[in-house]
Amino acid sequence: MKLLHFADAHIDMANYGKHDPESGLPFRVLDFLKSLDAIVDAAISEKVDLVIFAGDAYKDRSPAPTFQREWGRRIMRLSQAKIPTLLLIGNHDVSPSIGRAHALQEFKTLQVPFVKVLDKPCFLKSDELWDLPIQVIAMPWITRSGLMAATGEVDSTEAFSRIEGNIGELIEGWLEEADPSLPVILTAHASIEGAKFGGERLVMLGNDLVLSGSLVKNKKFSYVAMGHIHKPQDVNEGFQPPVIYPGSIERVDFGEAKEDRFFVIAEIEKGKDTRVNWVELKGARKFIDRRTVLGSNENVTDSLKGALPSPKEMSEAIVRLLVEYPREWDTLIDETALRKYTEGAFEFHLVKRPQSEARVRIAEGQVVSSLSPLDLLGQYFDASKAKDTDELQKLAQEIISEDTLDM
Repeated sequence: MKLLHFADAHIDMANYGKHDPESGLPFRVLDFLKSLDAIVDAAISEKVDLVIFAGDAYKDRSPAPTFQREWGRRIMRLSQAKIPTLLLIGNHDVSPSIGRAHALQEFKTLQVPFVKVLDKPCFLKSDELWDLPIQVIAMPWITRSGLMAATGEVDSTEAFSRIEGNIGELIEGWLEEADPSLPVILTAHASIEGAKFGGERLVMLGNDLVLSGSLVKNKKFSYVAMGHIHKPQDVNEGFQPPVIYPGSIERVDFGEAKEDRFFVIAEIEKGKDTRVNWVELKGARKFIDRRTVLGSNENVTDSLKGALPSPKEMSEAIVRLLVEYPREWDTLIDETALRKYTEGAFEFHLVKRPQSEARVRIAEGQVVSSLSPLDLLGQYFDASKAKDTDELQKLAQEIISEDTLDM
């Protein structure tokens, strides 16, 4: 069977740009909707057997009705095409308050044909999946408050540890119950130990509920459809089963500037290796992030233009230039000229970082290793002649104390 998997749509992410006068929607929202349209078009044209959306339809747990309408229009196209669709609840979809409806509740309440909302851990057999020759284990986002309430733990670390064990036992039990003649798919909105966020930052245990690598790489699965991490990746690359984060459907911020956007079409057949086709979303808006350090106070504007791509390359892109320079050169930067040069960009951000020549010097006879972090911070504040540092010093004390306790 042919499966289309996507995640992290965040269609109301309107953090850059203006509104389209024709539709009234922010241009950035139209970017996300264009990607969503491409995914729905592919599902219909490729005649896929199943669509799995692995969570986070919106950026907000209480989306505006206009955004709900636009999301609903796309999901209804799948329903009208009679393509079975599973909607997993992500952390941006679920309300933090117990008992309140989540952002995708209407599809469940109205029992939309060929659409099933997965808002609690469950094991779906073939007869619960429109008689498709497949089985699905679903793990939607589990909230910290939900964990605490469910386990009765006061310490969130203990709650996470216990629930991780319970999830493992639950999934193992479902795998034992599964029909061995049919493939099993795991879909979850969570972090996986060893997965990477954008910028190559490894997932750190203790911050979120983190699924173990051994749990998701179980060879009894034919495919693992993940959501939550925006960096596209196969956490089990080169091996079976594929453990796929397709990534967000549009670039959300500059942390994703160098990453292309994808959805995945997987071909699944019991007894054979699953084949994964990464489909690039070609229309995703470019983010261009440049940094430079001014080494001379001559021809400053030309130097900054040289740090940017050509106007043609910047066309309709979201561009950021971060520049470091001696504070006394501040008046030499002609921001008007730079904005004229980047006028073809969708949006241009100039981030100025003036540098002070003052350096913190350790008193003669002192060794850095003999000073506490608070002592070093105090010396920095004194050298920089910063004002009103008492609150910052107090906050630093609280952070360091909490970090010590956690260790």
